[in-house]
Amino acid sequence: MEAAAKTFRPDDTRPLKVFFQDEARFGRMYDPVYCWAPKRVRPRVPLQRIREYTHVYSAVCPKDGNSFSMILPYADTDMMRLFLREFTDYFRAYRVVMVLDGAAWHKGETLRAFDNLRLLYQPPHSPELNPAEHLWDHLRETYFGNRYWESLDDLEQALDTALREVMHNPYALQSIVGFHWAIL
Repeated sequence: MEAAAKTFRPDDTRPLKVFFQDEARFGRMYDPVYCWAPKRVRPRVPLQRIREYTHVYSAVCPKDGNSFSMILPYADTDMMRLFLREFTDYFRAYRVVMVLDGAAWHKGETLRAFDNLRLLYQPPHSPELNPAEHLWDHLRETYFGNRYWESLDDLEQALDTALREVMHNPYALQSIVGFHWAIL
């Protein structure tokens, strides 16, 4: 982290933030989850098997619970570039070190063209080192258990609502992703 932070211009006095980034696929195809029901009552849970998906790109700051998310149609380099462009504009008042996994679409040279952003990569095959992974667990457990959507637009609307709630509650997000080793 320190080596990445030192690559900013020496006269750049903007505060430094560390974000962890990840993306997840959400779709209309899901498996039922356990739920509470009174004794001798079998709950009815809808099941949907439609193969339509969308992707959520998110970056979280474990230290203060800040987050930034976008719902995009694909997981590829073009979408990653779009996410980083919007992210760096939103956090232009900061120098940002962003930790990513080793996905192929995180490696393009055009992703390094932002003056307030430095990219670091976590070790291969180590998703447990990325606090952003816990955001997906929280969203799926809290907002998406035993639900189905008539269309992909309905799913994206539900995702938008959930991500806005997370974004506007930094203390709750900090409790989800704020591991002691990630708070720098």
